[in-house]
Amino acid sequence: MADPAVSPATDGALSLHDALLTRFGETVAIPAELSGLSELATIANHRVHRRYTERAVSPDLLRLLCACALSAPSKSDLQQADILIVRDKFRREAITALLPEMPWVIQAPVFLVFLANARRLPFIARERGTPFPNDHLDLFFNASVDAALVLATFMRAAEAVGLGCCPISVIRDHAATVSNMLALPDKVIPIAGMCVGWPAEPSGITPRLPLDITVHEETYDEGDLAAGIGGYDRRRAAIRPFRNQRESARFGHAEFYGWSEDKARQYANPARADFGAFVRGKGFCLD
Repeated sequence: MADPAVSPATDGALSLHDALLTRFGETVAIPAELSGLSELATIANHRVHRRYTERAVSPDLLRLLCACALSAPSKSDLQQADILIVRDKFRREAITALLPEMPWVIQAPVFLVFLANARRLPFIARERGTPFPNDHLDLFFNASVDAALVLATFMRAAEAVGLGCCPISVIRDHAATVSNMLALPDKVIPIAGMCVGWPAEPSGITPRLPLDITVHEETYDEGDLAAGIGGYDRRRAAIRPFRNQRESARFGHAEFYGWSEDKARQYANPARADFGAFVRGKGFCLD
C-alpha cells in the first residue's frame, strides 16, 4: 500500500517524516490520526527547479493556477496582488539579459512576475468620493505581503500538479528596468519573478535552520545562536554542499565553506540600495 504521506505529484518525493528530517535535521512528531498528510508531504517536499522540459504549460492550466494563487489570504480583503504572465520570447530574453547568471529564465516555458498593487485603493477612494489618509508605509507593506502570499500559494498549486518553480527575487536588482519593460503604472511594483515549467530532472530538498532557532514559544529566544548556526552549517554541507565559494579573490578560500560563510560574503556587498528610491518614484510614501 502506498504511503499516504508521500506526495504523488512530486517526482522522487520523500515521506513527510523523511522530508522534515532532511529539512530540519530532527524528527517532527506526526499525529497518526491527522488527515491531509499527503498535502503536508507536498509542502515539506518543496524543491526549487531550474531545468525544464520543452513541454508547454497550457494557458488554461496557468490560468487555473493563477486563480488558485489569488485565492490566498489577503489583508482586510484589500486584494493588492497581481500576477503578470510573460510568455513572449523577446521580452523574456530581455529579462534574461539582465540576469546572465540565471539562464533558466529563458529556458522555462513561462515566466511570471508577482506584483504588489496599491493603486486600486486610492482609485476606489476617488471614485467613491472618500478621503484616503493611508498613503504611507503600511500601504506598501500590505501590498508586498499580499503579493508574497500569492507567490507562495502559486508554488503550492503548481507543485501539486507536478510543475516545478524557481522564484527570481533578483529582478528587484533591476526594478526600474523591469517596471518599464512591463509597463507597470504608479503604485505597482515587481516583488519577484518565477520560472514555471515541467521539471527535466529531480531536485533535492534544501535544509533549513533548525526549528529551535526559528520557532519560539511565548517570547523570542534564539538560544546559543552561534552554536545553532554552526551545527546547521555542518549538517547542510553534508547534504547539499556549495559548489563554489563566493569572491575567493576578496575573501580567500575557506577550508570549510558553509551557509553562514556564503551569506556573509553575499551581503558583504551593497544590494538594492536604490530600491527605496525606485519605490518612492512609483508613488509610494514610505513614511
